[in-house]
Amino acid sequence: MKARTHDLAAATALGIVVLAQPNRTMTLGTALVALLANQVGGIAPDIDQPTAPFWRNLPIGGFVGKIIDRMLGGHRFITHSVIGLVLFGFLVQMLLAALPIMPGIDTGFVWLAFMIGMVSHLVMDSFTKEGVPWLLPLPIKFGFPPAKALRVTTGTLGEGIIFAVLLLFDIGYCSMHYWELRELIHQRIL
Repeated sequence: MKARTHDLAAATALGIVVLAQPNRTMTLGTALVALLANQVGGIAPDIDQPTAPFWRNLPIGGFVGKIIDRMLGGHRFITHSVIGLVLFGFLVQMLLAALPIMPGIDTGFVWLAFMIGMVSHLVMDSFTKEGVPWLLPLPIKFGFPPAKALRVTTGTLGEGIIFAVLLLFDIGYCSMHYWELRELIHQRIL
């Protein structure tokens, strides 16, 4: 999947989780940092791909991306597995504990938002022909639907349809939960 599809899927998943917790209050800082962490989590598994947008936006990103790609076993290997989720979760938790975060930022929710983004990435990549090695070190790539012929290829009309379905879902979901969103924005984000 392309980065824009992963971005939308991560934001969609975060929105569902936030609206499922009706009494959660948070600071504006927490909301903004969590949204950023969610978007980073949504593309983090592709750190193992030297041509990923993350590496293209750094001055020597292509070179560093190639080194990281080799260290992590190539694209859709460890970073696209449960082991990768656990490792990233642990590293991000350590990073959040070590960083001088502004007072009032709920690092637990920021971590959750990052992990939601990561899981959404793996779920979305499960819809592609390549599938995802969820249970690494088992050399099996899982995909949905199980028949590869029914899965999408990155950058094709199939992915465009998935993007459009996510967008329509977001519009419908936000419309159905308008009052909860309004309350969240007006009363629970301080």
